[in-house]
Amino acid sequence: MSNIEAIMRTSPVIPVLVVEDVAHALPIAEALVAGGLRVLEVTLRTASALEVIREMKQVPGAIVGAGTVLNARDLDAALQAGSEFIVSPGLTEHLAKTAHDREVPLLPGIANAGDIMRGLDLGLDRFKFFPAEAAGGLKALKALAAPFRSVRFCPTGGITQASAPEWLAEEAVLCVGGSWLVGKGAPDVAAIRAAAEAASKLG
Repeated sequence: MSNIEAIMRTSPVIPVLVVEDVAHALPIAEALVAGGLRVLEVTLRTASALEVIREMKQVPGAIVGAGTVLNARDLDAALQAGSEFIVSPGLTEHLAKTAHDREVPLLPGIANAGDIMRGLDLGLDRFKFFPAEAAGGLKALKALAAPFRSVRFCPTGGITQASAPEWLAEEAVLCVGGSWLVGKGAPDVAAIRAAAEAASKLG
């Protein structure tokens, strides 16, 4: 089992987090971990993202990674902040080789057969199917999974608490990425923990 597969199998849902305020980092991470979701993807979509990663790393049991990693510069900054895994919206040879050289688990985004074949050529067989709903939904994923029987996926993008079980029932799906667990603004810790508890039971 590769390191990225071990991470993917830790929880059925990986929260995809966009955190604007560093002060929200600890309460969000604590609530998610308390609810049973240990793997946290902090997207590099905000100016505070790297500091958020550093804060969330302090929560016992949390496995914190960086999402929206676009290039080697992003990857190195995320590693310096303490990221334990890297998620990207797409796949480039340079990013894959940099992750390999840095010995950090990488979950690159793919949306078609060509992406998967390029990933396989680079020694990768675990991918983020992104944007999952916009790229054709579960029907498209099943069609992609059929010729690539050893490949496994983490669909992300447009998936909800209601639709997640159908995705997770697909053999090729190890987990899903979800942004529904944490609302915008000041964190409602009780609501986040309840959402995490519900999500943790989906697998």
